[in-house]
Amino acid sequence: MKTIKVAAAIIKKEEKILIAKRLYGAQAGLWEFPGGKYEEGEKGEETIVREIREEFDAEIAVERKLCTIKHDYEDFRLVMDCFVCHFILDEISLHDHSDIRFIDIYEEDIDWVPADRKVIEAIRKEEEL
Repeated sequence: MKTIKVAAAIIKKEEKILIAKRLYGAQAGLWEFPGGKYEEGEKGEETIVREIREEFDAEIAVERKLCTIKHDYEDFRLVMDCFVCHFILDEISLHDHSDIRFIDIYEEDIDWVPADRKVIEAIRKEEEL
């Protein structure tokens, strides 16, 4: 099975975290933590800063790595490094998502991308972002 390695941003603002609704692909319309694939030779922090710049025209500061999530989809294994971040500036544009929201970590009524359900569980276990 093919493995795809990605980085995801858990962008916090006050007591909430940012989630984004996928615009394209098989999981369009589902909520996720923004991010994307590593490029050759990149470190996780570099990947997530680049991906947020591409997806939102925004700059973030990475605070720390929270966890690594592994999830098997039908045709590939996803390995997702998750980083706690914050916006340097709050001005963003949507390119790869149809919507964004800042949520409380215990909000229940969210239709998650399957792998990202594991991320929110990890955030809840840590509780203090």
